[in-house]
Amino acid sequence: MPRDIPVGNGQMLVTFDRHYRLRDLYFPHVGQENHCGSACRFGVWARLPEGTGADERRKQRVYWSDDKWDVSLNYVPDTLATDVTLRHPELAVELRCKDVVDFHRAVLVRRIDVHNPTDDAREFRLFHQQDFYMYGTRIGDTAYYDPQLRSLIHYRKNRYLMACFYLDGDQQTDEYATGTSGFGGAEGTWRDAEDGRLGGNPIAQGAVDSTMMVRVHVEAGQKRTVYLVIGAGFCYEDLDELHRFVHRENPQGIIDRTQRYWQLWLSGATAKFGMPADTGLSRKVRDLYHRSLLVVRTQCDNDGAIIAANDSDIMQFSRDTYSYLWPRDGAFVADAMDGAGFNDLARRFFAFCNGLLHKRGMFLHKYCPDGSEASSWHPWVDPKGRPQMPIQEDETALVLWALWRHYDRVRDIEFTRPLWSSLIRPAADFLVMYRDPDTRLPLPSYDLWEERYGVHAFTVATVFAGLEAAAEFAHCFGDAGRTQRYHQAAAEVREAFNRHLWSKEHQRYFRRVMPTDDDRNAQLMSELFAGRAPGSNPADPLGVAVEPNPDVVAFENDDNIDASMFAIFALGLMPVDDARVRSTMEQVRSRLTVKTDVGGVARYIDDYYHQVTDDIEKVPGNPWFICTLWLTDYDIARAQTLDDLKAAAAGIEWVADRALASGVLAEQVHPMTNAPLSVSPLTWSHATVVATVTRYLARLAELSDKAPKGTPGVTASAPMEGTLA
Repeated sequence: MPRDIPVGNGQMLVTFDRHYRLRDLYFPHVGQENHCGSACRFGVWARLPEGTGADERRKQRVYWSDDKWDVSLNYVPDTLATDVTLRHPELAVELRCKDVVDFHRAVLVRRIDVHNPTDDAREFRLFHQQDFYMYGTRIGDTAYYDPQLRSLIHYRKNRYLMACFYLDGDQQTDEYATGTSGFGGAEGTWRDAEDGRLGGNPIAQGAVDSTMMVRVHVEAGQKRTVYLVIGAGFCYEDLDELHRFVHRENPQGIIDRTQRYWQLWLSGATAKFGMPADTGLSRKVRDLYHRSLLVVRTQCDNDGAIIAANDSDIMQFSRDTYSYLWPRDGAFVADAMDGAGFNDLARRFFAFCNGLLHKRGMFLHKYCPDGSEASSWHPWVDPKGRPQMPIQEDETALVLWALWRHYDRVRDIEFTRPLWSSLIRPAADFLVMYRDPDTRLPLPSYDLWEERYGVHAFTVATVFAGLEAAAEFAHCFGDAGRTQRYHQAAAEVREAFNRHLWSKEHQRYFRRVMPTDDDRNAQLMSELFAGRAPGSNPADPLGVAVEPNPDVVAFENDDNIDASMFAIFALGLMPVDDARVRSTMEQVRSRLTVKTDVGGVARYIDDYYHQVTDDIEKVPGNPWFICTLWLTDYDIARAQTLDDLKAAAAGIEWVADRALASGVLAEQVHPMTNAPLSVSPLTWSHATVVATVTRYLARLAELSDKAPKGTPGVTASAPMEGTLA
């Protein structure tokens, strides 16, 4: 179920489902720990207006937000404040809601405007259930009503949450209950609320929840305002201080200051859109670009981790989540945000990565937001029990690539200097070492999709880019030996790529090749685990065999076509105008474009992940936003005239047209219905929008400067008013 409207501040992240139920509450790290075990219910009790024909029981009960409400989920433009409307025709009430997480403190504030459209004064009772799992489990929690803070408090060890209502700016919670939930058949205190009253049980321990209620009397045709406040801390004293802060600033003041903060934050974006007739991009694209910047920020922890996605519903698929840092995804996201002007996010990411590097010089599969090693399915041994590296080598290479691009943009030498010895040099030495001594290709690792083991075109491109980045750093720091070593290794990787991965038969590059001699592969890995480059002289552990012999290595070729081949030109391994690149990318276009009314580009032929049809001729796989934008990047890179950019503009518009109403992008969409599939929002999807639009605008500026005076710009694909800045 998509998380349409996440709000957060880098320490506290709150997400909602399509019924506007609070579904995830992360604190003190984005993506870790999730204190919301299941949906926290939000509902309204009121007597139904006369004339509805309802029986007496239905006239007096709580209507939870998943019970026949018309729910509209959106954001206030250019902010991380939600804009939510709930209408219930039978109950004859409209709620207009706005949520923020304060930009600096761990507190969620929701404004609820209760509209009474009838001709009679009415009483409404608003209920909110706190179905909290401290530390993500339902073991040993306590929930109680605290008379000092006049709030419901949940705690275990050093995690504390509080919840209360305010009415017209003054704290007011009229009834409450705590009780058992999710154990022994107990469903929770929300059941106690269904008659419009709460029993008042003041404390419960173990598997618990709580519910609170506030009464709101609203005159005919009028509205009144209620505020919901949920705060987090490490101890009771934190909640006490937070409570004082809310009283001092008042809930509306917190909303106002947070909206203003995000407007100021967004003004740091460097992209300038100009007039629509000059850009070919609609207002919808501009809005999606801004929304993507903000959504990416919600998924970035203040300590530097960039989380792939925070949608806990994916646990139903694999009993794990996307709430981790993959260094590859993080590198792409950091680079996109860096290019958009948000250099601080990139710095935090690189500083975070600096503490993660394995002693052998590579990054492992993925990491928790606090920097600890995360779950993995990459084995340390091959099928015969012999050692192998459980890595995706592209993750190590791309961090170097992104770090050089960051330094090249901002020249922050004081930040970069200590990373040379602790991150750049050991990672680059690993890339040099982790190569076949005869072919000079990278040794096998797992692909970016985490599905196959081998030597992948995408990985080869990233290793080339990482080595070139390291060579630039080595030159900057006056290390002539490593400058030459890294440049030479990069050149050898490029030559080996064209020797072993180009297919004359298919007139495109192979997605993957796999050395067939298992015993030789195992021997090379054993040497690597012994601390020296495979095939090298033990006296020169970073070296490689002096005389390569590529003909001794036999490969099994994987001729499936893959959208990730965009990396071949995008990371500089081969020029975009090379005939082999052009042939490869045009086959990506023809073979991976989804041939339904939905369109878009699949990952590869017969993609099984969330597969909805076996008609692979028509639907090679579900369309992914990042894959569609990678093909758009190709159109941008090869454009020679303003007219050439029209295809690229169409690709960007395709993405904007398939965003949710809130502007949120999932990982993929259903190839027949456009419905979001897999996690939502996916940080990489939004970051790729940012990166592609940034590249488009830069290429547009280049071509406009070259165009003869008076040449018309790109025609906008949708009307747009005003100047975008």
